[in-house]
Amino acid sequence: MTYLSSLRREWLSNPRADILAGLVVALALIPEAIGFSIIAGVDPKVGLYASFSIAVITALVGGRPGMISAATAAVAVLVTPLVRDHGIQYLFAATILMGIIQIMAGFLRLDLLMQYVSRSVMTGFVNALAILIFMAQLPQLIGVTWVTYVMVAAALAIIYLFPRVTRAVPSPLVAIVLLTAISIYWGLNVNTVGDMGQLPSALPTFLIPDVPLTLETLQIILPYSLTMAAVGLLESLLTAQIVNDLTDTSCNKRQECKGQGIANFFTGFLGGMGGCAMIGQSVINVKSGGRTRLSTLTAGVVLLILIVALGPLVSQIPMPALVAVMIMVSIGTFSWRSITDLKRLPWQSSAVMIVTVVTVVWTHDLARGVLAGVVLSGLFFAAKVRRLVRVDSSLSADGRTRTYRVSGQVFFASSERFLEAFDVREGLEQVVIDVSHAHFWDITAIGSLDHAILRFRREGTAVDVVGLNEASATMVQRFGTHDKPGAAAEAGAH
Repeated sequence: MTYLSSLRREWLSNPRADILAGLVVALALIPEAIGFSIIAGVDPKVGLYASFSIAVITALVGGRPGMISAATAAVAVLVTPLVRDHGIQYLFAATILMGIIQIMAGFLRLDLLMQYVSRSVMTGFVNALAILIFMAQLPQLIGVTWVTYVMVAAALAIIYLFPRVTRAVPSPLVAIVLLTAISIYWGLNVNTVGDMGQLPSALPTFLIPDVPLTLETLQIILPYSLTMAAVGLLESLLTAQIVNDLTDTSCNKRQECKGQGIANFFTGFLGGMGGCAMIGQSVINVKSGGRTRLSTLTAGVVLLILIVALGPLVSQIPMPALVAVMIMVSIGTFSWRSITDLKRLPWQSSAVMIVTVVTVVWTHDLARGVLAGVVLSGLFFAAKVRRLVRVDSSLSADGRTRTYRVSGQVFFASSERFLEAFDVREGLEQVVIDVSHAHFWDITAIGSLDHAILRFRREGTAVDVVGLNEASATMVQRFGTHDKPGAAAEAGAH
């Protein structure tokens, strides 16, 4: 009964809205997939077949219902040199290996690394992606007729005003259908989907990449596959978190890693390029009412029907209508509150967000931006924790013994501050280091304690360490050297 209720919840709890949302996503996927194919230097059908395959398979085995995965620019830019230097068959082989790596990542629980991505990095990622989505529409708005701008404005008006009339049908779908009918009827001079590239007229077929099964082939594709797998998982897991926030639900990120891998593995055999989750299309799906796996499955299936069976009609869809949909996505994706939060939040959080945005927009590489944000967050965190270490001292009435009281976290970033607190030149008979309110986290911290003790001993001062908690004491016993044989001799030698 539990399995049936789960099946119903993930597939049939929202059928009408899911099917309509999937239809909107399918229409929006077509120009994107063609554009990404052009970036990769391959025929448009490679991106379109990949989008169909990845969407359908992730709907079946992915971990985040309602999220849209397909061919993406993030992966397309990575494979351009591979296609140029070795040909499209090596792309298919690299995509298959990419899938295997991602499946392994799922079993190795690499999804847990997402715990180290801070909220500031997430906000920067979302804002940068919104900017990139908007920038990607600019080629369709430069050097075009005035009719294009009128149609974009009309489409945006429909998208934002139609929900006031009814929400029974997604407003982006209404805008696309209505403007397509007007464009065809009046023969308007605007760019169409057909201008982006030729749509395929046949179904994808199973094929084995025509590459030599040799170590040399593996050496060629492995670097590309590793990079594609890493970027694909990073973007997919970040997008899954964004969909979680939009829908106030949770997902199985470990299964999402495996699902992405399975999708890319089979896509390579169907003549498609690698892909991952798409935040733009995922936002379209959610805002159009899509919530379950049915919406993702509908997007993939309808995409294939549109390009194969209805290609001539789909080719006449005006690009201004699709541009308006993507502008709506960019506006809805951007976290406008983050701008007002710049003054309210700590400057470190704002700096991480801004660095993430600037890096992504400057390089057009989401992975580099997130990496820059994570590294900067780590540096700020280490600096903050470092300041939490405090060492106070007091001298006995007879002036022979000084007691140091250490509180806070001692680890690699705070070890230098810990050492600086001890003055070995006082010529005392005894020093007591009280660590009752401190914790030693790593071998760098233990090494600092050793160093402090041995420095005092070299000056002829006896040292007692008191108050070690159980975990810290275990670390000292395993990795400390100040009480090991030879330590005293080493101290005297210096």
